[in-house]
Amino acid sequence: MSCVFRLALGTQRNQRKTHDETRNMETLTREATLRWLRHYAELISINKMRLTELDSEIGDGDHGANMQRGMQAVLTRLAGVADKDIGSVFKMIGTTLVATVGGAGGPLFGTLFVQMGNATLGKRELTLPDWAAALQAGVEGVMLRGKAQPGEKTMIDALMPALTSLQRNAADGESLTVALPQSVQAAALGTEATATMIASKGRASYLGERSLGHVDPGATSAFLLLKAMLAIL
Repeated sequence: MSCVFRLALGTQRNQRKTHDETRNMETLTREATLRWLRHYAELISINKMRLTELDSEIGDGDHGANMQRGMQAVLTRLAGVADKDIGSVFKMIGTTLVATVGGAGGPLFGTLFVQMGNATLGKRELTLPDWAAALQAGVEGVMLRGKAQPGEKTMIDALMPALTSLQRNAADGESLTVALPQSVQAAALGTEATATMIASKGRASYLGERSLGHVDPGATSAFLLLKAMLAIL
């Protein structure tokens, strides 16, 4: 079985939704955003060893522990921004990850969230076009910070296919309910494809062709971020 689908994907969220929650499924509300991020922290924790295994194959072997430490720090600070707009929540997460996640993961995931925060400041709910624009800002920030392009065996290879899928669905007038699962599937395929790429960034680049056959741990963590969004549907 492929790497991504061997990940533990957490508990099923089958809680009954109120009439208001059902009506608002066309938008990503602040409350739904907080649930999504808590679920992401859960997915990182239960996949810590798998992420460490992936990173041990082509990196320093600390990605799982680093991401868990960062997301646990985020959890302790979420209550303090629970009444803030979505952009402020994203920016808090970004600065927290920069401060607590070691290696390249902190600056890159931190940049992703900070730039998504800049794109959503003042918003308490996001439509599909809003979310696509926010993710685009985040992806562009990561590409600039990491000097990365698609096909270089990085988190961009998970995020860019997801972004393209979101933008296509936004242009077609689809809802978040339709678009999110498709973006997650695109991210999954992009993450799996990193096994066919030769790393040209980070420590993995030292391996050259020996990096072939290994899925990128950063792309896997990015996939989990998007996968966690399905818990709010």
